[in-house]
Amino acid sequence: MVIETSAPKTTPSIGDYLRNNIREYGLLVALVVIMLFFQFLTNGVLFKPVNLTNLVLQNSFIVIMALGMLLIIVAGHIDLSVGSIVAFTGGLSAIMLVKWGLHFSIVVPLCLVLGGLVGAAQGYWVAYRKIPAFIVTLAGMLVFRGLTYLVLQNRPIGPFPKDFQLLSTGFIPDFLYFLNPLPGVITNFFALVTVLVLVALAIYYGIRDRRTNDLHGTENEPFAFFVLQMGIISAVAVFLGFQLSTYKGFPNVLVVMALLIALYTFVTTRSTIGRRIYAMGGNEKAAKLSGINTERLTFYTFVNMGVLAALAGMIIAARLNSATPKAGVGFELDVIAACFIGGASASGGVGKITGAVIGAFIMGVMNNGMSIMGLGIDYQQLVKGLVLLAAVFFDVYNKNKG
Repeated sequence: MVIETSAPKTTPSIGDYLRNNIREYGLLVALVVIMLFFQFLTNGVLFKPVNLTNLVLQNSFIVIMALGMLLIIVAGHIDLSVGSIVAFTGGLSAIMLVKWGLHFSIVVPLCLVLGGLVGAAQGYWVAYRKIPAFIVTLAGMLVFRGLTYLVLQNRPIGPFPKDFQLLSTGFIPDFLYFLNPLPGVITNFFALVTVLVLVALAIYYGIRDRRTNDLHGTENEPFAFFVLQMGIISAVAVFLGFQLSTYKGFPNVLVVMALLIALYTFVTTRSTIGRRIYAMGGNEKAAKLSGINTERLTFYTFVNMGVLAALAGMIIAARLNSATPKAGVGFELDVIAACFIGGASASGGVGKITGAVIGAFIMGVMNNGMSIMGLGIDYQQLVKGLVLLAAVFFDVYNKNKG
């Protein structure tokens, strides 16, 4: 009689676990190191509440567009037109709000639909006519920049109504002001309470996931590393939340950005369409043979990118209180760089939402820190280019080593 025994489930050592997940945790470490580096070089200005708020406002649109760009890169394509779409939709919103006098509740959804149509126009040629995305979106970059000049007639249009400006410059009110124990220090108690609740939920779900993995015999991260990770993340989150609560609290755009990050994380990790996009990017022929409609998926990724670029265009216009023909110049490079720094593969099939977000903030912290230090645009571009090259080299090196 043969008695079957299952091999005992082993938990990897901290060293082995870090080596297997070096890309993900290396990004977090890099972001923390860069923030501390610029905190030192700027004599403590980087972590001041006002500057942290500016950091969010300055980079929210890059993060939002990086969510859509990641899906396009994972699908095996690229989009060079997002900067021009930002300017084009921002210009259209200015015409409708300032010239035509339409209410922002009509203009915002209308611009999102127009952005989706722009993405659909490009996605059609890529998905169904098999023209390389590089060529299609390069043409789109030129076409929509030209249309922006036509729409705005080569001059800025503004100012915008106050309610539209709140999209980018407004803050979530302090709903718990009556419970504020330190009114002289904390100006938005609701922001601090929200961060504390989110930290508690993150710890709860982290423990729950570990128990679920234990029940199913799935490998868990080392417990000591889990405790250390949760402790560091919680401390950083509470610190940043406290800093924001001493100024004006959460900017409206931060809430929009957080909701989109949560939505796209769910789509890429838990939904069928998300897994199909990864399968298509990994091997399009195999995905097609398995019954996946790869043309439709490619089309959807470009429509999605157009919508997010339109939202970013309105956020930028609201923040500047003006739509300008030069808006969005070079944004496509920052968005693409954020995705590649965050671990996306140029060959498709690889990339995470969290990585793209961290990559966007790495770029944002560097921009912000170098601006505070007074470095010129020449040095800023030089540093960002070297960081992008180093990130891609690191990714390729790890793949070859594996």
